[in-house]
Amino acid sequence: MNARLATTALGHTLSNTHLDALEEETIFILREVAAVFERPALLFSGGKDSLVMLRCAEKAFGVGRIPYPLLMIDTGHNFPEVTAFRDSRAAELQAELIVRNVEDSMARGTVRLAHPGESRNVHQSVTLLEAIDELRFDALIGGARRDEEKARAKERIFSHRDSFGQWQPKAQRPELWTLFNTKLQQGEHFRVFPISNWTELDVWQYIERENIALPSIYYSHQREVIERKGLLVPVTELTPPRAGEQVVLRDVRFRTVGDITCTCPVESLAAGPAQVVIETLAADVSERGATRMDDKTSDASMEKRKKDGYF
Repeated sequence: MNARLATTALGHTLSNTHLDALEEETIFILREVAAVFERPALLFSGGKDSLVMLRCAEKAFGVGRIPYPLLMIDTGHNFPEVTAFRDSRAAELQAELIVRNVEDSMARGTVRLAHPGESRNVHQSVTLLEAIDELRFDALIGGARRDEEKARAKERIFSHRDSFGQWQPKAQRPELWTLFNTKLQQGEHFRVFPISNWTELDVWQYIERENIALPSIYYSHQREVIERKGLLVPVTELTPPRAGEQVVLRDVRFRTVGDITCTCPVESLAAGPAQVVIETLAADVSERGATRMDDKTSDASMEKRKKDGYF
């Protein structure tokens, strides 16, 4: 452990220049969006990646001066610790927070669940596209990273969406010399990913360096879980144990947060960002691969969801 700590400490010393470069790139992209687009918004869930983007936006523009609203698409099944943190952080920065709900789309009939227990996560696409149409957004800034999942790795930083909100990966233009495609036709919009080039390790090192506060579930806590298909499923009203499954109490943390019905924790004793950095260095599975139930099924693949308008 001492050797690993020493290596990590050395890595921190060597990575400051690297983190500075990533931060500068992100700030440049955030400012570029503000300069080029008429009605942009920053997707803000209260999760770690969106909180890193928000810190960069704070540095780019200042408290009370972020030039675009924060937008959250709420499934109604989000972890309460995260939504409460989302609200308090937006208030601290004096930022406009817009929340649109999947449940409202269900009431309108634009979202129809196959059964009451179906995850609402994939249906966020419908509510998001409805919000874009309602509020006439021409650019949405998201916290996706290329290291998360292979479909995300295909996407440009400035990712074009057609008038149906669909992503066409074969129609992407190259991004050379930091020259971004920002040309839109009527009804089209862009998804912009300022932290595309960050990794999970970069994010956690930046969180540690900047002392960024996170929702408590990102750190070790005791929780009742069920072992199911190689994942630890949290026991909640939405995810009860099935017949024959044994409920166990484990020390866990969440590597990523999302809809309760498809987001799983991992075993961990990491109580702070420095400990999470050490665990991340040893991880051999991506955070989505290790924690997301919806990524395990081919009919809900990330590439298909993104073509349908997903984040």
